[in-house]
Amino acid sequence: MAEIKRILITGGAGFLGLHCANTWADRGLETMTLLDIAGFDETEYPKNAKLIKGDVRDVALMDKLFAEDRYDLVVHAAAALPLWPKKEIFSTNVDGTRVTLEIARKHKVPRVVFISSTAVYGVPKRHPLYESDPMVGVGAYGESKIRGEAVCREFRSPDLCVPIIRPKTFIGPERLGVFQILYDWVESGVRIPMIGWGNNPYQLMDVADLVEAIWLVGTHPDTAKVNQEFNVGAMEYTTVRQDVGALCEYAKTGSKPLGTPAMPIKTALMIFEALKLSPLYKWIYGTADKESFVSTEK
Repeated sequence: MAEIKRILITGGAGFLGLHCANTWADRGLETMTLLDIAGFDETEYPKNAKLIKGDVRDVALMDKLFAEDRYDLVVHAAAALPLWPKKEIFSTNVDGTRVTLEIARKHKVPRVVFISSTAVYGVPKRHPLYESDPMVGVGAYGESKIRGEAVCREFRSPDLCVPIIRPKTFIGPERLGVFQILYDWVESGVRIPMIGWGNNPYQLMDVADLVEAIWLVGTHPDTAKVNQEFNVGAMEYTTVRQDVGALCEYAKTGSKPLGTPAMPIKTALMIFEALKLSPLYKWIYGTADKESFVSTEK
């Protein structure tokens, strides 16, 4: 593949897009465009990045962007998050992916990297997971990612390479996202409740490693090797209790992990959800503004 000079990152206002932009800013790119329905904090991004507020489902906008900058590589990380309404999840994650690939093919973009998720495996009964393992979508988000991957395979051709990356949960500096709640608890010095006793292994990946994996499949010269699916995760990881405990020890605020009986807690949460008493339900269907959901990946 020729040298990469012009890149488009969809979902660019999200955590992953931010890290891609800042990591790749000094790699000799002529153009780095970031697109998202959410607003950008320009102070967080490199000066050579073009920040565009827009929707990947907007065919006219996408066509204009591709015509102007003739991208060598597209990283398609835009996605509706699991907390979005079901209709929006499928519209963004499936239809938005189709629009992106159609416009990429029209403008002869040689490679589009699709950021999927290990949610496509549902709740697996065994580990480790392999790319050939069955895909079982759990909830609208998992199902939409499976359908999004199917769209990607539909568009693969000798002229359009579409690698698919399925990352594990990734964390890193700059933004905390859902982990903000955990850090607030730790800062307050309270016990940190866990569903269960926390002895289950849980894999967290450094976002920097994911960014490098995307760059590798986006720039590798052997198209045949990268025109497939890739699970991306951490080589080493521990249990939930060990991770939370290490965070508490580092903070030195007096916080400690607090185990709870898993079954009663899960049952109670399911009842609250069914009765529409869950805070998440109210967040999604009550006072939440759609703009408050940041389009990212995972």
